[in-house]
Amino acid sequence: MSELEELIADWLPLPDVAERLDVSVRDVRSLVDERALLAAKVGERQIRSVPEAFLVESGVLESLKGTLAVLADAGFSDEEALRWLFTVDDSLPGRPIDALREGRKTEIRRRAQALGW
Repeated sequence: MSELEELIADWLPLPDVAERLDVSVRDVRSLVDERALLAAKVGERQIRSVPEAFLVESGVLESLKGTLAVLADAGFSDEEALRWLFTVDDSLPGRPIDALREGRKTEIRRRAQALGW
């Protein structure tokens, strides 16, 4: 099991993401290409999957794309961004992804920007 798989318990393969979002798999791939979502190859068969926490009832977590852009601007690779979002930060407290899901995007983006310095 990879470090990301140990850190992130719940993954959805791209076809499952497409079903949840009611779009085509091609559209999900476009979301990944546009960095509105991040995907990683996980599991024994190394299937491209997205962390389930990136999705909410209404679709993709609204604050995710901008946060991913800030992390990319700070020089984070996709894997590093996933690791940062899902690693517990005692000063938050909790994980950045949970703070985003709670609507605390300004705080998370400020922290992400500071990582680039």
